[in-house]
Amino acid sequence: MSSMKKLSIPVALLLFLSLNAVAGDNPQAKRQDLMKDVRESAKVIGGMMRGQADYDAAAVSEALTVFKKAAGKFGELFPEGTESGEETEAAPLIWEDRAGFDAAIAAWADATDAALAGLPDTLDAAKPVLGSVMRNCKGCHDDYRIEKE
Repeated sequence: MSSMKKLSIPVALLLFLSLNAVAGDNPQAKRQDLMKDVRESAKVIGGMMRGQADYDAAAVSEALTVFKKAAGKFGELFPEGTESGEETEAAPLIWEDRAGFDAAIAAWADATDAALAGLPDTLDAAKPVLGSVMRNCKGCHDDYRIEKE
């Protein structure tokens, strides 16, 4: 094996690890990825609530589990210094009213936990529980997100 080939494998590995370390230290990208998962899960629940899909308690439970995971991680992904960059939609109010933002995440998490703990078998019975989850989700967006145009 030539010395060039011996050198290229470690260099490629080092470059790969460096790029992953940089991506791993990017809270804006992490929160955007989490929100993509939340958005897809919200579509599942929203479609059922609007009658566009049959009610499926297992699918709702799966979607709510995504919400629970996101709520558990979301607060830590808004450290000082991440107010801009990466095409963030985070509103300045997150950093100006951190207690309010944290309370909004907690309210969403609590509503999600309540829904998971007692998810009804029918859409009519689930609507109030799911409505609370979705209202808390939307409330956070209304106050703490800047909508892209």
